[in-house]
Amino acid sequence: MSFLKKIISSTYPLRMAFSKATGLGINAEENLNQIKAPVSFYSLNATANTGEVISFEKFRGRKILLVNLASKCGFTPQYEELEKLHRQDSNISVLGFPSNDFGAQEPGSDQDIAQFCKINYGVTFPIFKKDKVKGNDRQEVYQWLSDATKNGWNSQAPEWNFYKYLVNENGDLLKLYSSSVVPQDMAW
Repeated sequence: MSFLKKIISSTYPLRMAFSKATGLGINAEENLNQIKAPVSFYSLNATANTGEVISFEKFRGRKILLVNLASKCGFTPQYEELEKLHRQDSNISVLGFPSNDFGAQEPGSDQDIAQFCKINYGVTFPIFKKDKVKGNDRQEVYQWLSDATKNGWNSQAPEWNFYKYLVNENGDLLKLYSSSVVPQDMAW
């Protein structure tokens, strides 16, 4: 285990306990008016880290949790929690989107990222090609997630690594959660 991973792993539980106790860093937004997406989520696709283009039509009828990932972040231990959710609930698909947009905390190649995820956290949920999740040149999926004219209500782009977006079984953006919210604490 690398020195950095040891530090991150040992401080993560303290950081999350602090957030839960104080509420600092915890943010959740919800589509309270149940606004339908003007642009279908199922019309989107993304390139997996293997190079395969995956149509989101494949996830129709399931809840989808989309998360921007980084391997050198204080929230990196959430990989384990995301994998646990992916394995335990067959009605939820976890989709991971590595990005180097925040603090240059994902410097590796797609191959490096895949190896890191498998070796350190046993990740089996789909990991997509490393790409941008914020700014004008962000990937198509994150354009949809953070543009109210496409998803119906939300314009909030990720503020840090491990920001989470929940899409319901009908392809509508239902909720978004800040990095400090762990998957097990989310309202489904």
